[in-house]
Amino acid sequence: MFTRTSGLTASDVGSNYNPLFVSTRAQRIALARQQFFEEGVRPTGLVSEAVIQSWMRCTSGRHQVAEALEFNHVSSSRMHATLARNQELLAAARQELVTMEASLSGMECRVLLTDAQGVIVHGTHNPLAAHEPLLSRATRVGVNLAESRLGTTAPGITKHTHQACTVTGAEHYFNCLQTLECAAAPIHNVQGQVAAVLDITVEGRSFNFDAASVVGMYATAIENRLLMAQSHEHVVLRFQASPALLGTPMEALAGITADGQVGWLNGVASRLLGVPAFAEGRDVATLLGLELPEVLTMTRRSGLQAMRLPNGLGVWGQANLLARDGIHFVHALAYASSDQPSHDCPSMQVMSPPVQEQSKTVMAAVQTQNSAAQEGAQARLIDHHHQLIDSTLAACAGNISRAARTLGVSRGLLYRHLRNQSADQGS
Repeated sequence: MFTRTSGLTASDVGSNYNPLFVSTRAQRIALARQQFFEEGVRPTGLVSEAVIQSWMRCTSGRHQVAEALEFNHVSSSRMHATLARNQELLAAARQELVTMEASLSGMECRVLLTDAQGVIVHGTHNPLAAHEPLLSRATRVGVNLAESRLGTTAPGITKHTHQACTVTGAEHYFNCLQTLECAAAPIHNVQGQVAAVLDITVEGRSFNFDAASVVGMYATAIENRLLMAQSHEHVVLRFQASPALLGTPMEALAGITADGQVGWLNGVASRLLGVPAFAEGRDVATLLGLELPEVLTMTRRSGLQAMRLPNGLGVWGQANLLARDGIHFVHALAYASSDQPSHDCPSMQVMSPPVQEQSKTVMAAVQTQNSAAQEGAQARLIDHHHQLIDSTLAACAGNISRAARTLGVSRGLLYRHLRNQSADQGS
């Protein structure tokens, strides 16, 4: 059974203790602290390399392990400013946080979400706070958990490494934090940066479940939602070897830009393709084995479609075109015309019938502009959005409300389109 390291010191282990005979994790950590802090020896193999690197960063910052930490005061105005600054992140995380906290409600765990700067934007309220004196002060919205302030913690390491990790007991740099055990995982944005860190922490005991797996699963789900929310006017391709995994945290996602470049991949897609999640200069044909017209054709199909990736892996996929307001423009891709059926594409086979017409008015308007829209893979998706809006407005005799209902968008979107169009013509 795992023994918590609180109270176990280097002297308990003994200066002549043979590492080969260290029997518990607590003893390994204590020996690592003795070697690192007292003997100046790198404790390779006793604790993770990520922990060692964090200890080194903290030491270079001239922090002393015996320091008493002061958690910054959080005013009401600062708390509201923090929440306002992270509205997009919180919106993407809201559903998963509720589900996660309900799942862990019997575990006496604190669920924490920090932003890119390490500031807490969400923390679980625990009615047993009296039994958790440290967490009751450290888990308020607005408190900064950055490594520069709290030393070695799971959120701090995750921010630096972009990797999930667990930090337990005396692996924490500061002595006063050694009653904690925490597991954290990163949440990336479309630029490949760590936009947030999701963390589970307990005080005065150890996890009695695989906390790293749980926090990793929920962090992936939040990351997928955030990537989707930030993918304005991208085609988002979903795929997996098993169709049952689509719509779960195990689905692979790829964001495809208007000029046929793969702007981002989520972690699952990165592993399926064997390439980094974020890189520049990657065209969709090389990376996914699909030409842009094929991908655009997929957006007009409602069911799953079979694909063959360049590495030979067969997958099932769906594609959606997202506009700036999160609208799915399922009919905006008129240039994938009926005289170029998708089954002519060798890398893709349509396994379900075409999505039925959502509006005869929209389809008729789109068909009238097919010849003008036949620009191939180089055509910009935003141009097709504008053409679709213009055609629908014309079919609706300029009636904004009717055109908005037909397209399934807000009237504000159409008013903005008209204002921008007037400004372009004026210039």
